[in-house]
Amino acid sequence: MSTPVILPSVLDIRAAGPLQAEILGLRGQPVTLDASAVERLGGLCLQVLLSARSTWAADGQPFDVTTGDSSTFSDQWAAFGAAPLDAAPVGAAA
Repeated sequence: MSTPVILPSVLDIRAAGPLQAEILGLRGQPVTLDASAVERLGGLCLQVLLSARSTWAADGQPFDVTTGDSSTFSDQWAAFGAAPLDAAPVGAAA
């Protein structure tokens, strides 16, 4: 069973440290991020999430993101030029 993590509405520089700590505390188990309330995604939190996604892939654990009916998180993710959320992260086993 996947552990849910509800992301805050603002993922800015102040949210990066706590987000990293929360996610790393779940290493080794499946995780599902609920990004449905996210209104703003900053670059540092994007880096935390990209790193976590790669770490979970290397560990062979599921790392999923749900956005509900909101496209805000996905739109902001794409605006950074990051690979789509459903794409395999760099370094993941094929």
